[in-house]
Amino acid sequence: MKITTIDSLDNFSGTVLVPVFETTARNLIPIEFDGVVIASKVFFGKKDTHYLAEKNDKTYIFIGLGKSIDYKSLKTIFRRIATKEKDTFSHNVSLFLPDDFTEEQVEAAISGLYLGTYNLGHYKKQEFHPFLNVEFELKILAAKEYSTVIEKALKIAKAQLETFTLVDLPPNVVTPKYLANWAQEKGNQYGFDVKILGLEAAKKENLGAFVAVGKGSDNEAQFVIMNYSPKETIANLKHVGLVGKGITFDTGGLNIKTAGMVHMKCDMAGGAAVLGAMQLIADLQLPIKVTAIVPCAENSVDSKSFLPSDVIYSYSGNSIEIIDTDAEGRLVLADGLSYLIKNYNPEYIVDIATLTGSSVATLGYEAGALFTNNELISKKIQDAGDSIGERLWPLPLWDSYKKDIESDIADVKNFSGKPAAGAISAAKFLEFFIQEHTAWAHLDIAGVAFGDDEFAKSKHATAYGVHLLIKFIENL
Repeated sequence: MKITTIDSLDNFSGTVLVPVFETTARNLIPIEFDGVVIASKVFFGKKDTHYLAEKNDKTYIFIGLGKSIDYKSLKTIFRRIATKEKDTFSHNVSLFLPDDFTEEQVEAAISGLYLGTYNLGHYKKQEFHPFLNVEFELKILAAKEYSTVIEKALKIAKAQLETFTLVDLPPNVVTPKYLANWAQEKGNQYGFDVKILGLEAAKKENLGAFVAVGKGSDNEAQFVIMNYSPKETIANLKHVGLVGKGITFDTGGLNIKTAGMVHMKCDMAGGAAVLGAMQLIADLQLPIKVTAIVPCAENSVDSKSFLPSDVIYSYSGNSIEIIDTDAEGRLVLADGLSYLIKNYNPEYIVDIATLTGSSVATLGYEAGALFTNNELISKKIQDAGDSIGERLWPLPLWDSYKKDIESDIADVKNFSGKPAAGAISAAKFLEFFIQEHTAWAHLDIAGVAFGDDEFAKSKHATAYGVHLLIKFIENL
């Protein structure tokens, strides 16, 4: 999508997008723009409404925003317009930006428009969205200069679109090797280093928990390590570590799932969020050092699959009793966290994963579960999420929950076996492997990474976490 700025609509023909804040249905003063007058009884800017009007060679889409609007709602409204009104668009589309729009609102609107080009029908015959035409230009009509904001908005949307695709493509396409290749290609394109450990290399590195999860699949597990540093030399550069769960499909292993397996291609959504975030971090050239690890594996059923009651060794050297092979995500994360800390030792660590149904039972589909041992991280990451509509809510990490992961035969067990507090016991398991690191957060995003909304008939990716991680890093 190319962006140009125009001073007026005098020589413009095509579609004009006009966001409107709500007045009142009984307002005697009509809405007026570029000579088009709309009586308030017809349209008055009510949130989630829009109105089409034509005059001369222009089609106007008036977009209701309500009396006030948050970032996520604004982004969704513009995505809706781009998705559902695309037949109205020509090669010429102009977006009017009101004088009272903030930079955050401009960012949300532009990102939303670009996200509206996404189509879940990857294997259907489909026409390209007009915005994706190589000749298309979005013309911005505004009294202020927004080029930097718009450029950032497009980069955010591009990273989220990549994440949509990674999560939504089927598991016979998105294998561990596919994710490893994606990371390598984007690293070359955007400028971050990528190292891949295949199965034999992972065995040599003693990534025992990671290897155990993937050994039942014909699709070889891939341990993806990414490193980014800004091109410019910066003194006292902060170092952030990210770990994302990259289980490309989860059958549950020998503790096979009895429901909902059709959606388990989304079990790599945490890893996809980290991959998308790395693209965006490098694209924005953020002034921070980032090391990210995505352990990619497929949890399958086979004669080679690891067994309930197995005892395996993790990268940390600790032994793990396997109570449930469907609690596999925490195993690959444990090795990811241990490897990150031992070899890179970042100041701040965030892991993100579609980890437990328990987090969904607790928070529904409105927020991810936050576990952290650091008050600064807790505040900054919640504030970041609130500002863009990717909410988090803290749950406890009290020592009284340690007993849920105590094992008689090994240093720790991977599942409590209890029907309650599953998200907490999973977080306590991960905490066991952070080697008392004092600035760590775990995000359980099982309820918010993949779901239902107006943009498709079936469940699909949300790209939750990509923008959240960036906002958090920017605010450190």
